[in-house]
Amino acid sequence: MKIATIAQALTLSLLIVSGIARSFGQEAPVHPIVGNWRINQELSEDTDEAVEAAIIKAGGKVSRSWFKKKEKGRYRGGPEEQELYDRISYDTILRIDYTEPEFWFGYADGFQRVFHTDGRTRSVEASDHYANGGKDFAIGQWEGETLYVEGRPRDGGFTLESYTVESNGRRLRAELELKPANFGAAVKVVRIYDRQ
Repeated sequence: MKIATIAQALTLSLLIVSGIARSFGQEAPVHPIVGNWRINQELSEDTDEAVEAAIIKAGGKVSRSWFKKKEKGRYRGGPEEQELYDRISYDTILRIDYTEPEFWFGYADGFQRVFHTDGRTRSVEASDHYANGGKDFAIGQWEGETLYVEGRPRDGGFTLESYTVESNGRRLRAELELKPANFGAAVKVVRIYDRQ
């Protein structure tokens, strides 16, 4: 009877050890937000219309033409320090990589941003803005299945972004609130991406 008990104990020990060895050999599961995404124009709101709504809300005027069709992306392109707004609201591709706590977002033309979800802050000296031309900065935080990102673009404005994976991992919903420093009201737009 003791031999049977010892054999069972050895078998159980071997199972536990082999299970631990297998778990060390496995890679961490990939988060659903990681991947290559392409904008779904039909499901996404129009960024130009959102910019015009913000201009009107701030008391500005938008030129109207009854006979000429408006060009897409007409509000894209401005000062270099506002590039982040254009990238997150106009670019048609978004590549996301995540190794906790670091996110990497890649856009068209090699533009990228890196931010963290561990609460780290940045230290800024008074001379940094003039010496480096300022830098975009962002922090992220998970709430359930949604990633919230607060960005501080180089122009001194802000972005509030939320990213949620939907449709069993096939779609990414991005809700954006963009407030360039020289705008009187925030631009609010929803962009829907399809997984590639």
